[in-house]
Order: sequence, then C-alpha cells, then structure tokens
Amino acid sequence: MIQPFVNNEFSKIKRVVLGIANNFGGCPLIADAYDPKSKEHIINGTFPKEDDIKNELEQFLHVLNKHDVDVLRPKNLFNCNQIFTRDVGFVIEDCFFVSNMINQRKNEILGFEEILKQIHSSSIHTIPNHLFVEGGDVIVSDNYVFVGVCKSTNFEKYQVSRTSDGILDFFSNKFPHKEVVGLELKKSDTDPRENCLHLDCCFQPLGLGHAIVYPDGFKSKSDFKLIETIFGSDKLIIVDQDEMYNMFPNIFSISNNIVVSDKKFHRLNHLLIKKGYLVEEISFCEVSKMGGLFRCSTLPLLR
Repeated sequence: MIQPFVNNEFSKIKRVVLGIANNFGGCPLIADAYDPKSKEHIINGTFPKEDDIKNELEQFLHVLNKHDVDVLRPKNLFNCNQIFTRDVGFVIEDCFFVSNMINQRKNEILGFEEILKQIHSSSIHTIPNHLFVEGGDVIVSDNYVFVGVCKSTNFEKYQVSRTSDGILDFFSNKFPHKEVVGLELKKSDTDPRENCLHLDCCFQPLGLGHAIVYPDGFKSKSDFKLIETIFGSDKLIIVDQDEMYNMFPNIFSISNNIVVSDKKFHRLNHLLIKKGYLVEEISFCEVSKMGGLFRCSTLPLLR
C-alpha cells in the first residue's frame, strides 16, 4: 500500500508519479487547445512531437532514479495527454485529493486507477462538484497552503480558469491548523505572456528558504507583498515576464538543496548554485511548449 504524505515542496522526494507521452494525441486542432502557449505553437507549426517529449521525460526519469526516487507512471490511455500529472491530483499531509478538472482533462484520472488502488480509500478525498481545482494551483509550504485562484465573478470568462476561489474555504475547513492563502492570478486565453495558467507558473518555494516569484503574475500587488512578507525580500528570486513565459518558476525540488531545472535557464541556475543548491540540468523545452515544465509533470505522493 501507498501511504501518501506531502507537507511542502522540497523535503526529500521518495515517491512520485511522472507523466508519460505515449499516444498523447499529437498536435491538436486549434479549437481543441485549452491554453494560449499550446495555441501559439500550433499556429507557428512548432508544437512538440511525441518522440521529443518522450526523450525529455526519460532524461527526467534518469535524474529521479539517480536520486533513488520511486517513480510511478500512469496507465497509458490512447489519444490522451498524460504529461502533466500534477494537475490530476495532489497531496496535502496524508490526504490525496482527486482534482475537479476542466472537461477536456477529466479522462486523465483514468490513468491513475492502479495507483489509487494502492492508496487506502480513507486517504482519498474528492472535491465537491461545484468547486474546481487543479494541482498546479496548490502549493504546500509547511504551515501554509498557497492556492492560485480565479474569482467566481471572472471564472466563466476564461478557458484558462482552473481553480475557483470557493476552494479556499474547503481547504480551510480541511486543514484548520494551516494558513490557506488565496492568490488571484492574471489570466489570458490568447497571450501566453499575460497568462499564469497555474500558480506554479509564477511562484514556487524552495528548500533553503527561498522562493521563485514573478510579481506581475498576480492581479493584486498586495498578493506579491504578502509573499514578500512571508519569505522576506532577501529570499525572493525575482523572474521577469520572459522568464515566466519560459517557465523558470516551474522547476522541481528533489530535496532541500537539490533541484531539477532546464539547462537553458542560465541566469536562474547560476543564481541557485550561488545560493547553495545543486542543480540537475536537463533539456525540457519541448514539454514547455504545452504550458508546463518539471513541477507540472510530477505528482509527489511521498516527501
């Protein structure tokens, strides 16, 4: 049996679900794409090919194996994009939550059937039907649960709305001993440089007390100020719009001081090394064309 437990983003990862690219469906029609970065690459004829994504995921798998991580994979579903496992579910403390996703992604949970059978039913929790949440919007940092939200007044306006603000009360009731912090994200269905698809596209805590953050990813400056207050301005690694577009915040922590990052993130990787991190560099630029990166393609079950 699998006993899930995750209380932050950076304790030593012991067990994780890594996405797969088998039979992911190839380049969709523009009408079937549901994020602006994918749309951009469909229009430009640069949407990633299956073999290239498989190769990048194999590089990631190699690094995880090197650090003795137990890696699980979803069951392959034909013509289904199963790369971004993070959004399908998420773990807070010893609770595995099955996400309530947009209609275009609801089938992805079917690839988790065998994994969920290994988790005791008392540890599996569902989200009420009237609430929406995807795992990329949920960031656990010890006493805090940070949640990227779209307010109910705007939720129906955007295809890229993934997490409704009603989820904040749900989490507060589930975890009264934690501080649940809602952060309203900027959204755009058409411009990937103006869209923060999930919270982990613009914010991520790291194990030595730092946090990577894109200040302009939030609708309100007060949300960034709150992050600054919690972590301290000297601990923030600020990224600009171009770096957010290239997914700089979406790296993955193997442990407090070991992270996986893209080899093209020269400025970020140099900064991280100066601050005491060991950086495992691999190429993940094809995966990034679909609006996600290292954190998006991993679902930690045990840290």
